[in-house]
Amino acid sequence: GRARFEPRPPAACPCPALLAMAEVHVIGEIVGASGFGSSKLFCKWGAAAGAQWVLLEGDEAGQTHVDCADDGAPCVWAHPLDIHYLCKGLTGWPKLFFQVWSQDAHGRSDLAGYGFVHVPTAAGCHKIEVATWLPEGTLAERLSAALVGGAPRLLQEELVYAAGDRYRLQTRAAGTVTLSLSVLFKDFKQHNISFS
Repeated sequence: GRARFEPRPPAACPCPALLAMAEVHVIGEIVGASGFGSSKLFCKWGAAAGAQWVLLEGDEAGQTHVDCADDGAPCVWAHPLDIHYLCKGLTGWPKLFFQVWSQDAHGRSDLAGYGFVHVPTAAGCHKIEVATWLPEGTLAERLSAALVGGAPRLLQEELVYAAGDRYRLQTRAAGTVTLSLSVLFKDFKQHNISFS
């Protein structure tokens, strides 16, 4: 006989109480980057949300490929994002955070910038430019970076997106990461969740 495609039934929800929550679906891509002073770049990314948020589907972290752009041309990653959250309230609204890395001719990777952005709070399509930065480091760290390589890095990477002690950091501007995101909301009114 002929093989037939039999669709599988949807997976059972691990917790029926989760179905009684509002939903936010973020679909899009990390388009690329510019202004980093290197033509070979890749990006490590992640998503973070508060305790009232549950990841329903999608990946909360990933990495792009290395793009070898022509000198002066923007780097192109076209890396897909598809994150689906359930939420009880607006506290801890999701954020996307980024580490951009450069590669030299020998394949050695070095940090080129940190950045983060909140997921837009308006439904629809959004083009977002994420400014990135690098820690300045001490004089000894800057001298070591200039002579040996290896830019200063954060000991606690949560400082990239957490409000805590980021204001104490001395930083310098790096390049820009470009995102194209579509944000969809479901059942916010039904669960009395309002932005006003």
